[in-house]
Amino acid sequence: MSDEEHHFESKADAGASKTYPQQAGTIRKNGYIVIKGRPCKVVEVSTSKTGKHGHAKCHFVAIDIFNGKKLEDIVPSSHNCDVPHVNRTDYQLIDISEDGFVSLLTESGNTKDDLRLPTDEALLKQVKDGFQEGKDLVVSVMSAMGEEQINAVKDIGTKN
Repeated sequence: MSDEEHHFESKADAGASKTYPQQAGTIRKNGYIVIKGRPCKVVEVSTSKTGKHGHAKCHFVAIDIFNGKKLEDIVPSSHNCDVPHVNRTDYQLIDISEDGFVSLLTESGNTKDDLRLPTDEALLKQVKDGFQEGKDLVVSVMSAMGEEQINAVKDIGTKN
């Protein structure tokens, strides 16, 4: 037996997988799927029967949830596809720094300072304008496969 102590890096997700398998034939429109290593929201599914002994195939058209790019994939309906674990969390906006990062208040009362302002122009304008007007804003942050991005903003009233 060894007298050495082993130190393991702790990860926040407790070793949970970023994706889970799901049969291609059971994935529906508005569901999520991983195409070319990117988490996507399915916008169109069509199933085609092929030859006498062939498999039915599912044709997925999906949009990347972080950059909005359209991706397509064709998978036999009996095969498994990766489906990302997608989480949406609301945080209160505290501050916007000059280098494009936001400071958010978590439910536990801590601050989260590692998120950039959204790249979507309309959302970016909404966040910046609301913050400059002194409104209390709650931003919705979507996270999947180790990526996070602000995808919505709500006004909960003006600061007192």
